[in-house]
Amino acid sequence: MFRRKAAYFRNALDLRDKVQVKVLRKRLKLSEAQLASAVRKSGNSIAVLVKHAADQ
Repeated sequence: MFRRKAAYFRNALDLRDKVQVKVLRKRLKLSEAQLASAVRKSGNSIAVLVKHAADQ
């Protein structure tokens, strides 16, 4: 059977997707703890996370 691929939002980080988290962590040069803290503070929007990382 054919299964539909899960839909995702380009501008939102899916924390269940390990590859997406790894790529974003490398791009922003953040540790796991720093990324988790940023997501807790600002949400899962990638644009906001990039801005948050630039402020640090």
